[in-house]
Amino acid sequence: MSWNPALDPSIPIGDAVDAIETVIVPRARDLGGFEVRRALPSAQRQMVGPFIFFDQMGPAEFLTGGGIDVRPHPHIGLGTVTYLMRGKIHHRDSLGTDSWIEPGAVNWMLAGQGITHSERQDGAIRQGAHELFGLQTWLALPKAQEDDPAAFVHAPREALPVLEGEGKEVRLIMGTAYGAAGPIPLGFEVFYADARLAPHAAIPLPDDHEDRGVYVLSGAVTVGGQDFGPGRMLVFRPGDRISLRAGAEGARLMLLGGATMDGPRYIWWNFVASSQERIDAAREAWRAGDWAHGRFRLPPHDAGEFIPAPER
Repeated sequence: MSWNPALDPSIPIGDAVDAIETVIVPRARDLGGFEVRRALPSAQRQMVGPFIFFDQMGPAEFLTGGGIDVRPHPHIGLGTVTYLMRGKIHHRDSLGTDSWIEPGAVNWMLAGQGITHSERQDGAIRQGAHELFGLQTWLALPKAQEDDPAAFVHAPREALPVLEGEGKEVRLIMGTAYGAAGPIPLGFEVFYADARLAPHAAIPLPDDHEDRGVYVLSGAVTVGGQDFGPGRMLVFRPGDRISLRAGAEGARLMLLGGATMDGPRYIWWNFVASSQERIDAAREAWRAGDWAHGRFRLPPHDAGEFIPAPER
């Protein structure tokens, strides 16, 4: 008897050949009127390429006097990018950086062997009502870069390449995609882009990266005959040629991925490392609190308090 693949529901045919490996529904958490939705890490996927942490912050509105106050805390083994759509955040770190993160700009904080930073909305911004809407991502570093010195690089909005055509506008935040390169030097393979699609416009995913995902920020897209609305992360099989089409209202997507990591990663609190021993050493260094001579320093412009390490 011959076998007909159309009779097997696990075998994609037609448009469904553009199969999705994983659909991640972010976990929502209310931080007192401020919602955070976490897509990575998840039960389905720890990472997409080097992306090991992916949070949507807001949208939220703060009344006069309100705002976020994340006290100084440490990181190792990763780089962070906070990409804002609305609002701004005051960043201070142990390198002496004192900078505001604003919509469309890129602040790349390389933790390497260790950095401490704070994130606040302070000063004049609290004198009136204000908004916050954005994404915070962590990228795990390759083993060869885990012990690199900490660094901070700022790229203004106008420095980011913008590709336009056929109802699409793609702003490349980091890495390489569609023949363009972002302004931040990285030393490993990654892509991260902000894509706006007009109604019914289609966009292919870059086919020169092994691991690829899409986060639907607004609107809806169709892939393989399925529709996906806001707050969904789609992860695709390596090597497949993938195209997404926006719905009747258009869509805004975050495109992300890169090379798969050179081994598993351990996560504890704000630390990412290729071994548990690295995590343990960083934890003990933070608990020691030797800000003058130890592994970690407090931001010189925000050294009055810090977040203690969790007990577990």
